Amino acid sequence: MTCPGQEKKIGHRRVDASGETTYKKTTSSALKGAIQLGIGYTVGNLSSKPERDVLMQDFYVVESIFFPSEGSNLTPAHHYPDFRFKTYAPVAFRYFRELFGIRPDDYLYSLCNEPLIELSNPGASGSIFYVTRDDEFIIKTVNAKEAEFLQKLLPGYYMNLNQNLRTLLPKFFGLYCVQSGGKNIRIVVMNNVLPRAVRMHLKFDLKGSTYKRHASKKEREKSNPTFKDLDFISDVPEGLTLDQDTYSALLKTLQRDCLVLESFKIMDYSLLLGVHNLGLAVRESQGSPAGGDEKKPQAQRALYSTAMESIQGGKACRDTLDHDATMGGIPAVDGKGERLLLFIGIIDILQSYRLIKKLEHSWKSLISDGDTVSVHRPSFYADRFYKFCSTTVFRKSSLRSSPSKRGRGGALPAPKNSVQTQLSVEREENQENEDLHLRGARGFPLLEEDGKMVTTLHIYTEADLRKLFLLFEPKWPTSI
Repeated sequence: MTCPGQEKKIGHRRVDASGETTYKKTTSSALKGAIQLGIGYTVGNLSSKPERDVLMQDFYVVESIFFPSEGSNLTPAHHYPDFRFKTYAPVAFRYFRELFGIRPDDYLYSLCNEPLIELSNPGASGSIFYVTRDDEFIIKTVNAKEAEFLQKLLPGYYMNLNQNLRTLLPKFFGLYCVQSGGKNIRIVVMNNVLPRAVRMHLKFDLKGSTYKRHASKKEREKSNPTFKDLDFISDVPEGLTLDQDTYSALLKTLQRDCLVLESFKIMDYSLLLGVHNLGLAVRESQGSPAGGDEKKPQAQRALYSTAMESIQGGKACRDTLDHDATMGGIPAVDGKGERLLLFIGIIDILQSYRLIKKLEHSWKSLISDGDTVSVHRPSFYADRFYKFCSTTVFRKSSLRSSPSKRGRGGALPAPKNSVQTQLSVEREENQENEDLHLRGARGFPLLEEDGKMVTTLHIYTEADLRKLFLLFEPKWPTSI
């Protein structure tokens, strides 16, 4: 147990006795400043270049710029230690940002206009998390293997986003590296799943595993603890009930996402679930000195950024849902009939089933039931994750939703044992094609010649990409 005033260390993240955070011996304030200076330069520089389609070689481009503290003819003077800033696949990430309707000036305003906010409860990974003041973006430090894996994932990520933007998978908007003091600090910019302006009365990290999947005593003592699978089963035994249309849309999204993750041999991911209790929030506001006059959260600018938009679509969903009423969350009720808003997303997808994970599973299997541990082969992991979400976490109401809601999906068949069977569902019967048909998107199978939607969901893997991108055949990078 760490005593007050004692240095705390998790991975590369340290918090000294005064409360100052360092990461790889770089102070958090210096890291935040370097991130903002670097992104400000690279995005501004890219904006001056003409837009074009994404080519295969764009996924492997690395741009680098040196920021001396005294400044240069390209960079401003600053009061941080000298650093070098690297930008990975800038053209590809610009395309991803455009797919989600993020303009360069909005991206710069969110990330660089005001100081970044460090999250105080970063979890057990030892990463540092920052959030922008407008709640749009999360910035997370990642290790070398995770950054390398994301770079290898980019071509397939590109193909699958072109096919379907409705996803609960992380939305990656940038991959960067700050080199300072002889250390590489790699960061990724993602969508923010849990807006700070909305009080999360409960928060869960769910994997579908039961082996030691409960919050520790230390975690429970935190002001905003993150609970796990066994905690959910005991505390929310009746699950979270959604109306039929929302349940169907959510399960279809989970089906697609699980198949994508399995196809890339990704595992150990989690469903991050934030629960806002509307009734409890009203009671809290009535008892507060401010009388419930707190600031309401602003609607996020990025398309498909909220939980409801991620499962039902961006523009149409945004036009028909009252943001003031839902705040971007998914309406639900618990076993007590309490009205809830759910904020969900799949996180921690940068784990592939490599040797270390195989060894970890083999060791845990010796001391427990192998089917209950969280580290498992990708196909089994996806199957177990989907079944846990579709039967234990989320339940379908016996009543249909209001007919005023658009973007419905058809009812799904009862869950089966194989996620492969579940994930072979037909594609959505209608989609906001005007949102998807952006620059470069026409070259990929969204519509048939007669205008009807393709009925088979294609998951693009590396082998597919080799056939589609014939202009360039690079080797995978060995380091990042």
